Amino acid sequence: MFPRGNYMDGNNMREMGYKRQHIDTDLSYYGAPTGSSVMYNTSPYMGEIPPFPVVRLRGLPFDCMESDVTEFFHDLCIVDILFVHKNGRFSGEAFCVLGYPLQVDLAVRRDRQSIGRRYVEVFRSNRQEYYRAVANEFTDTRGGSSRQSIQRVRSNDDHKDAAEHTGILRLRGLPFSAGKDDVLDFFKDFDLSEDRVHFVVNSDGRPAGEAFVEFHSVEDSRAAMVKDRMTLGSRYIELFPSSAKELDESVSRG
Repeated sequence: MFPRGNYMDGNNMREMGYKRQHIDTDLSYYGAPTGSSVMYNTSPYMGEIPPFPVVRLRGLPFDCMESDVTEFFHDLCIVDILFVHKNGRFSGEAFCVLGYPLQVDLAVRRDRQSIGRRYVEVFRSNRQEYYRAVANEFTDTRGGSSRQSIQRVRSNDDHKDAAEHTGILRLRGLPFSAGKDDVLDFFKDFDLSEDRVHFVVNSDGRPAGEAFVEFHSVEDSRAAMVKDRMTLGSRYIELFPSSAKELDESVSRG
């Protein structure tokens, strides 16, 4: 969860994580987050609905993760990141929804700055482009027939099947707004408590879109793999068998 006072209201943020299709209404007409020095009543959009706060990124490394994008925009409020795929393969493009419109100007100033060894282009975008990309992602993820995509998924599944279970699973692809109660609801068929859910954060203390869950037994964690690639809100979640060592290293790193 984003810390209250620095970002948008926690309830609104959770709702955004659940329903991308309502993300524009949950942004409180794209006003500044509570506690910001830039207040909505001093914005240049008084008397009219401000533009949807989204930018498009191009030229991302093909191993790019959400944590890399949050680090790239480390001083901005990130509501959502959508990676764009074509025929099951990452295209090197992404959309990033920000907390309020004035941050779009700050985001485009990062144009041609680098992530790793790749310089990244940052463009202004709009609500229509973002939602079109969301719709395409669902089509590509669920209905794509690329042979390479199928082979990659099968290979990944084989690796997961062969991995040793220790009672701990790693979750990847979580909405940045997700809280422990969201994860508990995702695994509602299992006996879990909040102290068994551990979120990973980046160097700025912001959510990295990953978490670890400690199950009561190896049998439970193995059975929970049936939830792999199921959705939490509009995001499909990947599950991986993990270990206490990986959990400790990932959580302490933040």
